[in-house]
Parts: sequence; structure tokens; C-alpha cells
Amino acid sequence: MSNFATPPPQPEASLLSFPAPHVVLVTLNRPREMNCINAQGHADLDAVWQWMDEEPSLRVGILTGQGRAFCAGADLKEWNASTSGNKSRAPMPPSGFGGLARRKGKKPVICAVNGMCFGGGAEMIINSDIVIAASRALIGLPEVKRGVVALAGALPRLVRTVGKQRAMEMVLTGRSLSAGEAEKWGLVNEVVSVDEKEKDEVISAAVVSSALAVAKEIAGNSPDSVLGVKLGWEGVGADEATGMLNDTWVKRLYEGENIKEGLRAFVEKRKPVWVDSKL
Repeated sequence: MSNFATPPPQPEASLLSFPAPHVVLVTLNRPREMNCINAQGHADLDAVWQWMDEEPSLRVGILTGQGRAFCAGADLKEWNASTSGNKSRAPMPPSGFGGLARRKGKKPVICAVNGMCFGGGAEMIINSDIVIAASRALIGLPEVKRGVVALAGALPRLVRTVGKQRAMEMVLTGRSLSAGEAEKWGLVNEVVSVDEKEKDEVISAAVVSSALAVAKEIAGNSPDSVLGVKLGWEGVGADEATGMLNDTWVKRLYEGENIKEGLRAFVEKRKPVWVDSKL
């Protein structure tokens, strides 16, 4: 895709590609560091997700990692250098770890977890919308073993996703879950069976392929409706969430072109042809 309203960002430690119409694939590209994210990486990802949300032609993002890890968390070497010396760390962007922790984004993000997923990496998948994981993936929040706390948005969301007792088991023990166990807990949507003897790039391709199938399905729906259903999930009750949708979204949705096209296509028994959302 090249017909963007604005040019894509050029992150230093991530790769951007466009494997299907309306889909951006973001690949963390620090394999030697297990894709640990440093200060620059947080700023880069913040810019990428903001650009995705503002780019009319894009509807879904996929996040994955290069090599044998999805993301092993924060760059602790950089963190240690800042705590043991006089050099301060660059401030975290308002959107938080990986641009996802406190992201106020409108468009869905799918995590394609190709391997190890620890600390901030696990928080990113908890903060995302859909998680596809390779069967070899390990997912954990080991912060208590390092004297820190998982503060990148995961704790309140994890409790809502897996329940208090399971969430407490993860964060109090710091133990890792297999992809299969995480799926049983509801933390992972789908596990892709892979041969661990295969090369990392083969395993990553398999997981990204499954994530892309989901992304294409989402991108094939009304972009206005997809934006609408992303509202009202965070920290509010059913009545308040419904009120938010009615007050801020429904009027614009009903006045848009895509709802008219969806209804026409239903009546005419054909596949709808969506236009890029103007909401």
C-alpha cells in the first residue's frame, strides 16, 4: 500500500509492512535483545499506533517479534544504566509501554506471539485486543523477581480477563504460562501448533499468517462499526458504556456511508463495499 494520507513513521527498532489491504504489520526488530523495548522503541511504537489510528486506509494492526522472542519486556540494561548512573531515562510516552498500555486508540491491535513473552511483552498482549500465540510461546509477568511491579496497564485488565485468583497467581509467583495454559485461561484466543525444531522465521510466519487471517476478517467488516465496538470497554459498567456509545458514536455511525452500504448490500444479497471511515 502506498496511497497513505500521511507517510508512515520510520521506527528505529521495528519494521513496518503491509501484508494485506488495510492491515499494518509491526515487527519488533531487536532479536539479539529478545526484542526488549528501550526508550526510543516506546516513542517509535507510540508514533506507529497514532499514525495507524489517523490513517484512513488502515483498519487493523498486527504486532509480532523477530527471532525467538515476541518481547522479553523492558530494556533492563538501559534501565540499570539510568539507576546506577547520572543519566536519566527518557520519559515514557503518554500511551505507555509499547504505545499500548494507556493507548486511546480507535483501531484494533492483534498480537502474534511468536515466542517468549515476558514482563512488558506480556503486558502488551494483555493490553491488545486479540492474541494469537505459537505453541512454543511462554507468557509471564516476572516483575516480582526483579523488584519491580507490572505497571503498564496489565493488572486491572488481567483481572478482568482471567479472574482475580489466576491473575494473582501470575503476578505474585512470576511464573510463566505455556501458550496452551494461557488459552485455557482466556488470555490467548488461538494457539498455532508449531514444530520447535523449525527455524524462527518459519514459526513466526505461521503465527503471523493466523493473525493475518483474523485481521482480514476484521478489515472486511464496516470500519465504522469496528471503531464503534472498540468504545466502552475500559473500566465502566454496562449502562455507562452504552451511554457513551449512544452519546458519542451512534449518531455519527447512523449518518455515515458505511451503514447505508451495509444495509443495501444485505437487501441486494451481495458483499458490501466499504469506504474508509470518516468517524
